[in-house]
Amino acid sequence: MTFDLTVVDAVCEHVVGRRAEIEVVVAALAADRHILLEGPPGTGKSTLLRHLAASAEVPFVFVEGNAELTPARLAGQFDPARVLSDGYSPDVFVDGPLTEAVRDGALLYVEELNRVPEETLNLLITAMSEREVNVPRLGRIPAADGFRLVAAMNPFDAVGTARISAAVYDRMCRVAMSYQTLQEETLVASKESGAAAGELTGRIVEMVRATRDHPEIRIGSSVRGAIDTLLIAEQLSAIRESGSAQTMLDSALAGLSGRIRVHEGTGRTAEEIITEIFLSIFGDQDRGEDPSGKGSTPAGVTAG
Repeated sequence: MTFDLTVVDAVCEHVVGRRAEIEVVVAALAADRHILLEGPPGTGKSTLLRHLAASAEVPFVFVEGNAELTPARLAGQFDPARVLSDGYSPDVFVDGPLTEAVRDGALLYVEELNRVPEETLNLLITAMSEREVNVPRLGRIPAADGFRLVAAMNPFDAVGTARISAAVYDRMCRVAMSYQTLQEETLVASKESGAAAGELTGRIVEMVRATRDHPEIRIGSSVRGAIDTLLIAEQLSAIRESGSAQTMLDSALAGLSGRIRVHEGTGRTAEEIITEIFLSIFGDQDRGEDPSGKGSTPAGVTAG
């Protein structure tokens, strides 16, 4: 297992605009440290780590953090049916993702760390501090060389989350991942949707970025909203045989309205705010006309 410049270059071929963060993550892993990737959704946290594990050719174990992630689900448990016949023998124990990663010396990736219950976090703290897992009736499982914990969390979503204790932060190196630039997000949206990285894609990304600064929106959309809007627009243009402004607006409403969170007390709906943002970027024009002004289908959207 080698984390070096070769790995950095390999990951940068797949992840847009994150070289500085990639270099820090690779350096921290090379220093045998555990890492917390902190940033809003859609900033490439899991994409970065998956490509990093593949480029470094290291085992990768994924865990989705949520309120149902109990210590038993994370560490593993004895098979109840086999315990009745064979007792509490090691062969009867079914490894959970933490135990699997500890045994194999793998990268354990825990997504949405701040949704994990406190008693489960305590198990992770022990694994990081002592480099082992202790399971009742099974005993101590030492971590193989290469075991590291990489966790990710969105600090802006308070629903269903809990404050991460200082004990967790003290055992992890934090790497902040903010939104990318307009040009970088346009490249991401183009790459993932297959649309040309031209005027239309740029405008859609501008819409997404505008949701993050709008005074009536508490949480804006990630770049995934731009990707979905472009993909829907391509198909909707084919169905309607028109890439009109109304087609683009309907695509944006489908791709963005469910991703934003409006401030409580705001007198307008998400659809009304998205429409306002759309008109501010595409212009208050006839919804039956092409928003690009270059024919029935805007650049980057095909009609068939």
